[in-house]
Amino acid sequence: MLGLVALLQSCNLAVPAGIEPVVGFDLRQYLGRWHEIARLDNRFQRGLEQVTATYSLQGDGSIRVENVGWNTRKQQKRTIIGKAKFVSDREMGHLKVSFWGPFYGSYVIFYLEADYSVAIVCGARRDFCWILAREPILPAEDLAKYLRIAQENGFAIENFVCSIQSTQENAY
Repeated sequence: MLGLVALLQSCNLAVPAGIEPVVGFDLRQYLGRWHEIARLDNRFQRGLEQVTATYSLQGDGSIRVENVGWNTRKQQKRTIIGKAKFVSDREMGHLKVSFWGPFYGSYVIFYLEADYSVAIVCGARRDFCWILAREPILPAEDLAKYLRIAQENGFAIENFVCSIQSTQENAY
């Protein structure tokens, strides 16, 4: 029974109540490397630092997702490859992402700077949230702004962890 519940939750493509995916979304501008600035800690990423997500368009129209981070406990690089697809409208920041075969989870871009320099993304529930940026480090006042936006959208910012990033490319 627990396995079935976990399976059903892993396929949840919902958008949390009160959250609106960005509209006028341009995938081509979103592609490329993003640095994780802060996140609601989760078991999949616990102990990871220097986390990046790189999105690239594949021949079939899906999006290749490459997440890389430094595992502080094992002192090694961890990489996981997945794929993303739009849930419906290609101009809406609501995608589904899979790292495990046919099981997809919701990927909702609910805040995006006009120049695609910073994004705030959540899952189907309010227990997953990430602040992503094109640069590895944000000034403290900018981070405070994005945490405030996350809080205003119902995320428990006291549970966010700030990612340690290196300003060196491929620091691991």
